[in-house]
Amino acid sequence: MTGTPDTTAAPGTPGTTAAAATFTALRGQLHRAAAEFADGQDALEGILLGMVDDVDRAVGEPLEIFPVCHHSPASALAMARRLREKQPKVVYLELCEDMTPLLTELRNCRLPVAVQAFASEIDGFPPDWAPLSVVAPVTEASAEYQAIAYALDTPGVELVLVDRSSDHVFQWDARHDRAERATGDTDALHGEAVGVEIGDLRPRFAELEEHLLRHGKVRHWSEWWHQYVEVPLGDSDHDTYRQVMFLIGSLFRRLAPGRGDRVRVDEARERYMWTRMREHLAATGTDPADCLYVCGAFHAASRVEEFGVHGSGDFTISPRTATTWQYGLIPSSHTAIEAQFGLAPGSVSIAATQWAKNLRRTRVEPYRLAGQAGTKKPRATRTAAKATAPAPVPTEDRLSGFLQQPPTLHTLDEAELLGWSVDIVRAARRSGYLASTADAIAVFETSILLAAMRDRAKPTPYDFQDAAVTCIEKDTVPGRRDVRRLVEIMMGGDRIGQVGYEALPPLARDVHDRLAPLALDLQQRGVRRALLDMASRPELRACSDVLWMLRRLLPPGAARTVMGERRLGERSIQESWDLSLGTHQRALIELGYEGVSLEQVLEQRLRRTAYGDRATTAEVLAAVEDATLYLGGRRLADELGARALDVLAGERTVDGAPEVLRRVRGLLAYYRTGEPVLPPWIESFVRTGYAHYCTLLPTAFRDEDATVGQVAAMLGFLFSMESLALSLGCDRTQLELAVAQSHPGDPAKTALLWAAQVQLGTLSRGELRARCDELLANPLVVPSYPRYLSGFVHALQPVPGLADVVVEAVSNAFGRLPDAVLLPWLPSLITTLRSNAAELAPLLIREAGRIFPGRLAALDTWVPPWRALPEPQRDRPAAAPSGAALLPAYPETCDALARILGRTEAWAPADGAVAGPAGAALLFAHRATSDAVADLLGGGDPWEPDAAEARSPALTMRHSATAHAVAALLTTP
Repeated sequence: MTGTPDTTAAPGTPGTTAAAATFTALRGQLHRAAAEFADGQDALEGILLGMVDDVDRAVGEPLEIFPVCHHSPASALAMARRLREKQPKVVYLELCEDMTPLLTELRNCRLPVAVQAFASEIDGFPPDWAPLSVVAPVTEASAEYQAIAYALDTPGVELVLVDRSSDHVFQWDARHDRAERATGDTDALHGEAVGVEIGDLRPRFAELEEHLLRHGKVRHWSEWWHQYVEVPLGDSDHDTYRQVMFLIGSLFRRLAPGRGDRVRVDEARERYMWTRMREHLAATGTDPADCLYVCGAFHAASRVEEFGVHGSGDFTISPRTATTWQYGLIPSSHTAIEAQFGLAPGSVSIAATQWAKNLRRTRVEPYRLAGQAGTKKPRATRTAAKATAPAPVPTEDRLSGFLQQPPTLHTLDEAELLGWSVDIVRAARRSGYLASTADAIAVFETSILLAAMRDRAKPTPYDFQDAAVTCIEKDTVPGRRDVRRLVEIMMGGDRIGQVGYEALPPLARDVHDRLAPLALDLQQRGVRRALLDMASRPELRACSDVLWMLRRLLPPGAARTVMGERRLGERSIQESWDLSLGTHQRALIELGYEGVSLEQVLEQRLRRTAYGDRATTAEVLAAVEDATLYLGGRRLADELGARALDVLAGERTVDGAPEVLRRVRGLLAYYRTGEPVLPPWIESFVRTGYAHYCTLLPTAFRDEDATVGQVAAMLGFLFSMESLALSLGCDRTQLELAVAQSHPGDPAKTALLWAAQVQLGTLSRGELRARCDELLANPLVVPSYPRYLSGFVHALQPVPGLADVVVEAVSNAFGRLPDAVLLPWLPSLITTLRSNAAELAPLLIREAGRIFPGRLAALDTWVPPWRALPEPQRDRPAAAPSGAALLPAYPETCDALARILGRTEAWAPADGAVAGPAGAALLFAHRATSDAVADLLGGGDPWEPDAAEARSPALTMRHSATAHAVAALLTTP
């Protein structure tokens, strides 16, 4: 608690001698109380007397100040009364001044909703703050809604929002709140938006709040406010209400701990609002007596120099940043409001119930916007505001009487309490609780007992809720809702608002228009099933395109596909969707802040992803795939593909290699089947990627941070893209050198290197089998053998032809290792394969199913292929090759062919002995061909037959034309 506060009036404030005399008796009473309880004059006296001065000052202001508390039925009721009595011509409202254009759209919504300012691209704030969002919830049981409805539906009345802009919200106080919001729970409707409210009235002095809760015998501040402020002020007159609210605001303001950032921001807001009001009064010449200033009670007791129409301060409003703000209405709910502002669960629902009871009891006609969804049509017709303000009435001291009067004894409303007890038992039985009439009686009696223990004659809704939990709640909750939640629903439930079609941004309206052929009410909350048969109704293909884009842009539950898929080159002819656009209306509305169509928003997001500072090659390729899937055309895909090439060239790690490989393979398959030629960017990507991964391969084999899956993906890229890369000008020697320079130390990477060597031909399959046998024969290596197997399994991605060798390696391990070694080793094998190679296990299992016998009976006689004995070599004639042995053994076929060709020569002897050289006979029989070749090559020596040539089987024709031709060919340059 600070020292004695300054109780003097701010400069520029008119004298309040007459008003000061009004509260003379109250000052004397507080002076005597301070002397009695504090044993003399000290800070307590200064605080008490200063509170009276604050009330005196606010009451004497020419521009009438109406203090409110957010979502307070008493404030809303007093506001409705005062508006009908005074009929002001100008209403100044404590709300962000840049939200004014949105207020007219409230009539197209079902309350509660929230007015939102949103900025996704910021300029002037730290980048990590994006996106920025400010929401101001509006409920029917609130004073601000009464003021808005009155001003918008009454001719001649002007509504002026005077609080700081949304940009100034983050300029001033976002620094000390964002860390707390980032770590706390976020609500599905408001998200992480900064909440602004009219009339934040809660003690900022923790000890004061704790004292009030303890002596009031309540658990939460909302319950204290309902019991000791809402109920007493519900039937009070206007002057009493204002003076009590001024007093409460002054109390909380003077007991605020210190003058830190929060107090500084509050004072800056007050200077801002009074500066805007004085500017408006000077510009329009409006009489302050015809105006009404609606603000929180905390700000109504302000002591800044700018306070009042005659304030003396010279406050300079700082300019806004260059951030572009978008504005709209989003659905809100009682639960979202409670979570946003730290209220007790169910307090807003109880306030709505209390508001309805107050209207029935007092018969006050509230203000409602014409055409407002979910509200009754107002009975009174619109009338213009009064031209002249009512004559001022001298201020009377209502505080003294209010503070001295005994608490109002509300008699027990047995009918209401009995109704509550019966309703909660009925709701509990529907939710699975074994509740009976006895439980209803117990709840009734316990509510009265708890109220008496808390010094209350009439049980409040909070007393009834505690009694219901005590009597009905069990150890476990049988259904979805517990008893406390059932009471909240019974008291009014979690009312959820809805933004009407006319108040939606253009993008949201466009989505509903494009989905109109589905004939579904997509604005209602809940799940709607959509069935699309594009074969019989081709016009639904446009709806399908919209739904796939919504699935890509909105949260997972907004558009969920039940049947159908969309992949590169594939489109379903029938689809089934579960749509919840009404439930996720806020997300759809915020999507409209980014553009006017889904295509524009999707293109912007893809560009933002691809050109981000931390974009990876895999992310850019994913953007290319999404652009192809959802947007069609080649323009954006080619642009993002060129960006992927730049990102790949700048990467120095292989973290995204598996994802890069998967997406490049998919894009290549799509372009090869659907396009006449490959796009230039993907050819450049393959060429650059081949050289890039060859360069990084030796380092990746040695790097401990690079996993075996990443290295396998690199090899998969190099081997699967090799043919295309070589056709584009790459050199295979670069890959061979990279593999030769790789020297891994990890067993899994070693096995992967061996597989790469087999693929390149530098290691035979027999040598690979021998190395596996050596590993199993070494007792020191056996414990790490599962890691070798993990590497072999990963090798199936770049070298799928090694599947049989991997099956053999696993089978040999099970067959050769003794049980003492195999049983402790088996869990390690299973966990290693499951964690490192789960996606490749199906390929291994399929190969094992091909090799192993399919029936149990054949297993006993089955011999593994790698253990089968080679076929024994038979003695064959040396003169005849193995393939030609069938011709003399079965001469019928050759004889039939010879008869067709007109040949009658007999078969040569079976032993292969011939009288002359069989092959050279054709040369001597047909010399013309040889002579022509000799003439062509410039050799013209004549034939010289020799007896030795006829006897030689080696065709040594020393002077033949063919020999001369070959000699000439060898000597020709």
